[in-house]
Amino acid sequence: MSQFEQRANIKFCFKLGKTAAETLECLKTVNGDETLKKTAVYDWFKRFKNGQESLEDEERSGRPSTSKNDETIEKVKNLVQSDRRLHIQDMVNVLGISYGSVQNILKDDLGMRRVVQIATF
Repeated sequence: MSQFEQRANIKFCFKLGKTAAETLECLKTVNGDETLKKTAVYDWFKRFKNGQESLEDEERSGRPSTSKNDETIEKVKNLVQSDRRLHIQDMVNVLGISYGSVQNILKDDLGMRRVVQIATF
């Protein structure tokens, strides 16, 4: 279940008059290991208690991501298509973006489920 759906469930439990602890237990029953962390559940519960109605995250200050855009996603896709055995670190070296950004593109944008990670010592 997505984070958004879990937020909707937190809001639902809040409106039913459940406590944050009861809500967390309900989410664990339904989602198991995929449940939001305790602090996130309590944070969203507090937001709803303070009158927030939206399930969307608020805009955060700070520098927006510059490495994850359509052009970079296309470059990662092309690299994978040219050599499916290419390691994430190789892509990092070629593209000049962070390891985490490459991982996110592979998983979230290209829908890859199994990505080989090489540990470096």
